[in-house]
Amino acid sequence: MSNSLQRILLVGFAQLRRHGNTRVSWFIKLHRGLIQNGHYVHFFSDRDTAAFEAPFGLRDLGKKKANKRLIETAAEIEPSLIIIGHADIISNETIKALKEAHSCAIVHCNNDPLFIPSNVQRIQERLSVCDNAFISTGKLTIDEILPELTERTFHMPNPVDPAIERFDVSSTPAAQLQRDLIFCGNATKFTKRGETVSWLKEKLSPSVRFDAFGFFGKDPVWGKDYDAALASSAMGVNLNRDEGHHWYSSARMAQLGGNGLLVFTHSKNQFQTLFPDGSLVYYDELDQLKEQIEYFTKNDVDRAEQASRTRQFFHDEINNSLYAQYIIEQSLSLPFSHGYVWI
Repeated sequence: MSNSLQRILLVGFAQLRRHGNTRVSWFIKLHRGLIQNGHYVHFFSDRDTAAFEAPFGLRDLGKKKANKRLIETAAEIEPSLIIIGHADIISNETIKALKEAHSCAIVHCNNDPLFIPSNVQRIQERLSVCDNAFISTGKLTIDEILPELTERTFHMPNPVDPAIERFDVSSTPAAQLQRDLIFCGNATKFTKRGETVSWLKEKLSPSVRFDAFGFFGKDPVWGKDYDAALASSAMGVNLNRDEGHHWYSSARMAQLGGNGLLVFTHSKNQFQTLFPDGSLVYYDELDQLKEQIEYFTKNDVDRAEQASRTRQFFHDEINNSLYAQYIIEQSLSLPFSHGYVWI
């Protein structure tokens, strides 16, 4: 780790009204990673602050006050780095004021996909006032979509946190688990993955115990219920809202793989160039995915070996401490303290 300890103002949505059931959030993992690395971190939740400051808790009425409170907070913290997440309540005018008042780097972290046009616009607008942006899609796609910003945009992966992805079902025989295969999801915009889930439900052998939370009348699962669902599953299918974007995946892949589930994911996202051989399981067509699921259901030793290799790679090389330190070092032009696999 770097010897340089920083004072960091982290600006995003803490989701306080969810009362603890969003701990898998990438922003919470970043917060924890920064602290684990010894840095002083103040988390400013823009939406929660707006609600606290507004009459009757009506968040839209508290936006102006939330921006004012962020400026006041920065004056008190005297940060060496400000990290702006999906803090849409914070205006670019406020970020300009922060830049004028503090001689520190200000960066934007964005974990939404680039196939959503409004998100591309959000990144472009933020980079009119922020120094750099860290984006969860891979660099080849970033440079294709934002070629004019190639020197100021960097890839950041979806990390695991050893205290959050704390299970290892790769060490448990599948027969002792509740299900062979799981998929969890409820987003319906910019995606046809519901059709894929339905196809799998229809085509998979009846011997494959498959649960899809958020589909077929099953409610989505969050918090401890999500933990329990992953901890009782042997394998998980990583269906993204859209496929074919360099190193793009929802955070689901880290949640599955980090807990020791065998992960099936589409080959078009090119994770073969990031993950070691014999870890993730790649497919091109749905028939191939079906065959692979049924093969690993019948061959549990192979399932356990690949799932264990995936879990180890996540925890060794794509964990929240490395992720947090990379963002600091890249933002502040510090020497890299680790050979980060994603750069």
